[in-house]
Amino acid sequence: MKEIKLITPLTDEKIKDLKAGDSVKLSGYIYTARDSAHARLFKLVEEGKELPFDIKGAVIYYVGPSPTMPNQVIGSAGPTTSYRMDAYAPTLLDLGLKGMIGKGQRNKEVRGAITRNKGIYFGATGGAAALIAKAVKENELVAYEDLGPEAIRKLYVEDFPLTVINDIYGNDLYDIGKEQYKIVEDK
Repeated sequence: MKEIKLITPLTDEKIKDLKAGDSVKLSGYIYTARDSAHARLFKLVEEGKELPFDIKGAVIYYVGPSPTMPNQVIGSAGPTTSYRMDAYAPTLLDLGLKGMIGKGQRNKEVRGAITRNKGIYFGATGGAAALIAKAVKENELVAYEDLGPEAIRKLYVEDFPLTVINDIYGNDLYDIGKEQYKIVEDK
C-alpha cells in the first residue's frame, strides 16, 4: 500500500491512481455534513434550489464535532457511520461530489454511484477524534447553524490521515479484507 498526498478540490485526474487500501494525507478545504444536513441538501436538490456550497469536486466529511474549546479550531472530530448518508450520497455524487469521508461500508447503490461518477470514499479512523482534530486548521460555518454540531462547516485540513475504502474502479477495501483473510459471512 502506498501513501499519497492529495489536495482538494478533487478531480478525475487527481484520484485516478488511487486504489482501495491506499493511505492518503488530504489537505485543502472539505465540508462537514451528517444526517440532518444531508436531508436538507437533498430537499434543496428536489426543489431545484442551489446548494449552500459548490459541490463539484468537493469532499464531505461525515462528522459532528464536539464543542470547540478555547484555543482550538475545532473540538474532537471523529467520523460518523457512513451508511446513514447512503440514501443521499448517489444524488450528491451525480451532482459532482467527488469524495466522502466516514467509517463503515457503503451500500451497493453508493458503491455503484462512486464508480459511475469516478468518486472516492475514504475511511477515517474511528476512536481517533482528538488526533484527527489536529489536522483541522480552519473552521467556518456554512449553513444550518440551528443543527449545532451537525451544521455544515467548511474546514481547511492539512495532512488529514485517510484510507481509500472505495475507489473509482469498484474496489472495496472491506471486500478485499474479507477475501484476503477468508472471512465468510453468515447468510
